[in-house]
Amino acid sequence: MTDPIRFTLDGAEVEAQPGETIWQVAQRHGVEIPHLCWLPKPGYRADGNCRACMVEIDGERVLAASCIRRPTPGMKVQAASERAKASRQLVFELLIGDQPERAAAHDPQSRLWQWADAVEVGASRFPRRLPPAPDRSHPAMAVQLDACIHCNLCVRACREVQVNDVIGMAGRGHGEKIVFDFDDPMGRSTCVACGECVQACPTGALMPASLVDQNGVFCNEPDREVESVCP
Repeated sequence: MTDPIRFTLDGAEVEAQPGETIWQVAQRHGVEIPHLCWLPKPGYRADGNCRACMVEIDGERVLAASCIRRPTPGMKVQAASERAKASRQLVFELLIGDQPERAAAHDPQSRLWQWADAVEVGASRFPRRLPPAPDRSHPAMAVQLDACIHCNLCVRACREVQVNDVIGMAGRGHGEKIVFDFDDPMGRSTCVACGECVQACPTGALMPASLVDQNGVFCNEPDREVESVCP
């Protein structure tokens, strides 16, 4: 059996099991680090693309994404340093800059908004990009890509967790976007309506159609939550 890896997290000595990331160790020790592009659920892998989980490592010039960075013996990690906190705040300010106003949000209690509250970011100084048109072609799910942050969670949910291979990314740079099949409306795609992408989405870009009105504004609290054995 491989020995645990001892390193320092915010001044406290901690141990990581082989294969664990800094984020996973932090979670075990009650240190909250924001995360949007990864779900700590079976079948999901960390991607490190949202940059919400950045931490500072002594001796390194740049910050590291804690969801994909594994500790090494003797490493000194600072999740609560001013530099790490400032970086995370800037990330959230950039992300909410493209979101609908919270009062008109598709999901005002999404993980994005909850983490924005946690890092004390409520507004953005950055201009909003031109929002794409909503897609209400599916009877069960509403697609509102003005809230999409390109975290790719829905892609991994569809391709890797449910293995349906309907959702992908198209375009490059500023024109990059989520697509269904060959950029079809969701309702005309090969989507099987499993709902995994909706559960994975951290922003409300993909929502149950019954929870938003025709303008995409959140309008209906679910009456109950059901634990399902469906994979």
